[in-house]
Amino acid sequence: MATWTLGSSIGVSQPSSCSDASVHCIPFSLRRLSFSSIIISPLKLQRQVSRRRARPVISVKMAAAEDFQEVLPPALTSASEPPPIFDGTTRLYISYSCPYAQRVWITRNCKGLQTKIELVPINLQDRPSWYKEKVYPPNKVPALEHNNEVKGESLDLIRYIDSNFEGPSLFPEGRREFAEELMNYLNSFRGSVVSSFKGDRNEADVAFDYIESALSKYGDGPFFLGQFSLVDIAYAPFIERYQPFLLEVKTYDITAGRPKLAAWIEEMNKVEGYQQTKGDPREHVDNFKKRFLSPS
Repeated sequence: MATWTLGSSIGVSQPSSCSDASVHCIPFSLRRLSFSSIIISPLKLQRQVSRRRARPVISVKMAAAEDFQEVLPPALTSASEPPPIFDGTTRLYISYSCPYAQRVWITRNCKGLQTKIELVPINLQDRPSWYKEKVYPPNKVPALEHNNEVKGESLDLIRYIDSNFEGPSLFPEGRREFAEELMNYLNSFRGSVVSSFKGDRNEADVAFDYIESALSKYGDGPFFLGQFSLVDIAYAPFIERYQPFLLEVKTYDITAGRPKLAAWIEEMNKVEGYQQTKGDPREHVDNFKKRFLSPS
């Protein structure tokens, strides 16, 4: 995990963050969000009168913001003033378009931490200079400001939030070895699918067949570890982008002959903490077309 404090050095783990409007970074459509009934200020949330304690095991409904309406703040640009950094507030710096940041955003939501972790979106194409100078010198998202230091790298951050904040556990006990195997496959999965964009679909077949097989391991639920977990969160932003692009451009339905994957996508789309972060499939497709199909 990359961590920075005033006067500190930076340690960097395997990259899992966005430094620019990259291949996976798609404009975010606010109109796709739907919530319940209260009105709040852009950077703060108000909790309704529910005081139920979080259960130790996660369910599909979870502790996510079912009782909240979150008005997403606009992305900060080079003209924006910084927040009062290191004032004791926990902040999650994201880009609405970055799948790596989306992982951490989903985790925050599914832990029910909307009142504990303030969302601070950054415009990656016009990012403020103070973000690199005062917040996170690697100048990437996601980054988490907590306890007077800033940490980065999405896979590290989802584990950190799950371990260090209240809310239901997102890592079922007894299945961590298989979870780590799936986490370690993420880079190979992304590489194989992206390679298929301009080539044949064989590499995508191998990648999605692996996912189908992984989803068949446990019979006590539709998710990778049976119960909803950080593994689902790690994969969801990428499958969200790959599915519509491959269907339109390659006429390749990633769920055809893969009933477990089809069921996983259906169940993921019911998870409210994930729903709140989803982008527009049309924008995903258009961005990937520009990136992979436009003349060089």
